[in-house]
Parts: sequence; structure tokens; C-alpha cells
Amino acid sequence: MTEVQVLAPREVPLGGLRALTVRRTLPHRDRSFIGAWCFVDHYGPARVGVDSPPMDVAPHPHTGLQTVSWLFEGEIEHRDSGGVHEMVRPGEVNLMTGGSGICHSEVSTPSTSTLHGVQLWVALPSSALDAPRAFDHYAAPSVQVPGATMRVFLGSLLGSSSPVTTHTPLLGAELVLEPSAVLEVPVDSSFEHGVLLDTGSVSVSGVALEVGALGCVDAGTSSLALTAGPSGARIILLGGPPFDEEIVMWWNFVGRTHEDVAAARADWEASSDRFGSVSGYVGERARIPAPELPGVRLKPRGRRGR
Repeated sequence: MTEVQVLAPREVPLGGLRALTVRRTLPHRDRSFIGAWCFVDHYGPARVGVDSPPMDVAPHPHTGLQTVSWLFEGEIEHRDSGGVHEMVRPGEVNLMTGGSGICHSEVSTPSTSTLHGVQLWVALPSSALDAPRAFDHYAAPSVQVPGATMRVFLGSLLGSSSPVTTHTPLLGAELVLEPSAVLEVPVDSSFEHGVLLDTGSVSVSGVALEVGALGCVDAGTSSLALTAGPSGARIILLGGPPFDEEIVMWWNFVGRTHEDVAAARADWEASSDRFGSVSGYVGERARIPAPELPGVRLKPRGRRGR
């Protein structure tokens, strides 16, 4: 039997009072990575103006990572300091690379009545920590496979591939399973994998997941057994080879040491050219200030969070 580690989500409010509440499974005290995936937020469906205010995230910084935005419902306007202005729409992935430094804003469009999706981060390897600002947008085609419909937005699965380039091998795919479908999905045995349940019900190798939970499988497995409940299921499947580097992740920064993060924070607060500026954003705040560093030294995270 394939061993499945289930990570229960914790609820995190984003943006203060009346914030959008997200369900976060990575990072987790029991696990820090699935491949190079180091951050998994799952949100919605949230009715704009009822469950949450419209999304209006002022310019904020990132280092040492790639952000991956994927929507099920809604539309978000993205602007960044690389000069990119792009929409995030269902079925279309936006991947932003912030190696040495980037900043961006995210605003839901006036026509958006429901926000529902995932926000994912990928840790960059040491060889790409100084990678230049970059952005990729890809509309993943819907592909029918036995028992499911899928969109592969990163990597390859079941004969479908994404052209988006990443700095470590990755898999990212949305699968909509038919009611009571039973799938044996061939996967790369050198990868770790994670199954995030968005809607419906599903079990992974006989282990049932709750909505928002992340079922994790270590490398060494060549297939994943997925069984949908009577109403079907929608899942996000993530994967990648074990990421053997330690990282320090705090607020929006990923580095290798406490000093890396402290320097990034200082540069952001000083409005350094390191992060550039976002053009065209109109909101209540010109930028989001960095919180104070904790009074203790930031510790690196290993593969298991221990």
C-alpha cells in the first residue's frame, strides 16, 4: 500500500478584518515541501461583498521563489515591476519569477462575483536565486482522459504537457473526476506528489481527504490510485523531485539564511531598486510595508519541516 500523509489545512485571514480566509496546508509543521512546492493556499468559493471584500492586494515584494496563480472562478488583474499587466482567469496559469527581487499587485475585476482558486509558491534552487524577473502566462487546454477531465499547467501528465519553463522539474495539474470514477494515474516515480481536494470527495490509495486537505506521497510511487465519491471531485495534483536544500521563508521572502531575509526586508522598506515598482495600480495603499522581523533568529526549513 502507498503511504499517504494527510496535511489538514489551517485557516488564515489575509488582509485584516473582513479578509479573505484561505486554507493553508504548506508550509506545515510536519512537511515543508512537495518537490520544490513550498506554499499552498486554497480559497473560496467566496462571494465578493458577502463572504469577503473584493481582492485588492497592493504592491508587495518577493524573493527566491516563483508564484503560481490558478483560478476556478473569478478574474484577477496582475501587475508587476517587470512591466507585466495580465489577467488571471480560470484555466490559465500565471507564473511569476522573483529571484533577486520583484513586486506585484493583485486586484479582482469589477465583474468578479466569486473568488475561488489556489495560490502556490515554488522555492527556487540556489542556482536560480538571482534569476531575473520573469512572467509566464499559459492557457492550459482541457483534455479528456478516462474518468476525468484535466488541465496540465506545469510539467507533464498522461500525455499532456505545459510549455512553461521552471527551474526544477515540476508537475501542476487540475483534474475533475467523474462521479465514482476510479483512476490509476501513472506518475514519475522520482517525484513526490500532493493531491489537494477542492470540491467533492476523493480518496488517494484508499485514504479519504477532506475538502482543503493535502494528501502527500513520497517519491518511489509509479502510480496514484484516485477514487472519486458519488458527486465526483476536483483536485489539484502537484509534484516534483525531492527538494534537498534548506530554505528560510518569512513573509514574502525565500532565502537561505536569516541574513538573506533581513536584507530583503531592509531593501523593501528602503524602496530599493532591487524590487522596482508597479505601474498602473490604483488602490488605497501605494505598497504593503513589511512587518517587523521576529525577535529571534529565523530557522531554516528542511524537507519535513523538522
